[in-house]
Amino acid sequence: MSGFNWPVLMRAGMTGLRLTPDQFWRLTPAELQLMLGQGVGTTAMNRAGLDALLAAYPDTTQGERDDGS
Repeated sequence: MSGFNWPVLMRAGMTGLRLTPDQFWRLTPAELQLMLGQGVGTTAMNRAGLDALLAAYPDTTQGERDDGS
């Protein structure tokens, strides 16, 4: 999510997005974005997108392999 679109959120509150405060604060950013109609029609992540995520959030410890070795 690259920035927060406050005007869209304010319009959603005025046009029928009926959530209690508890429901709103439990939403993930992705769920809120989907409910607001943003991100519709975006393409699936490609290798470049995955590489960017790996660079931004590298694994810091070696974990156990799925096969237990």
